[in-house]
Amino acid sequence: GDVRKQEDARRVVEATFQHFGKLDILVNAAAGNFLAAAEDLSPNGFRTVLDIDAVGTFNMCHAALKYLKKGAPGRDSSSGGGSIINISATLHYTASWYQIHVSAAKAAVDATTRNLALEWGTDYDIRVNGIAPGPIGGTPGMSKLVPEEIENKTREYMPLYKVGEKWDIAMAALYLSCDSGKYVSGLTMVVDGGLWLSKPRHLPKEAVKQLSRAVEKRSRAKPVGLPTSKL
Repeated sequence: GDVRKQEDARRVVEATFQHFGKLDILVNAAAGNFLAAAEDLSPNGFRTVLDIDAVGTFNMCHAALKYLKKGAPGRDSSSGGGSIINISATLHYTASWYQIHVSAAKAAVDATTRNLALEWGTDYDIRVNGIAPGPIGGTPGMSKLVPEEIENKTREYMPLYKVGEKWDIAMAALYLSCDSGKYVSGLTMVVDGGLWLSKPRHLPKEAVKQLSRAVEKRSRAKPVGLPTSKL
């Protein structure tokens, strides 16, 4: 189905309920992505990514609400509501080259996560969280956004010097959806090996002490900020 279409979202939710007799967890992972400079990106391309990521996420949440809320058909009245996990990204935390469309879409996904955690947590006892993966090996996103030509260069800026595994994201989802995360809601968990925090090291570690001593020596020889005028 197409998550952009409300009828498709309703159909897959109903089919899931009919098959399993209940709905405990909804994971929204549909996404559209590609590299494009802002001036080369058409308004239609921009809109399409927002429709898939942001509108699609809301469509699925909206369709699943009646089966996820506390006391819903198939749910034990003592078990509370279900759980929603929205797959996001870290691209919009600062800014990302050639990813304006996805940055906008994932910012909307994160806002949806927080707002539904507030509203549906209060009204329906549903926990809503997100996961923001970094580069994950063996995924379509990795092959599209970090092709072989730039993968080695990307690793240089990763604090852990490696890409993640699908298992890493699976374990994050398991934590958030199980009793281990029963008191966690409104969180978007970053699972990227610290990548979004990284920046180039402009000075080798070995040179830090030497430079620091030189700067300190100059500052003592000529204190900064002292007036030079006799007046």
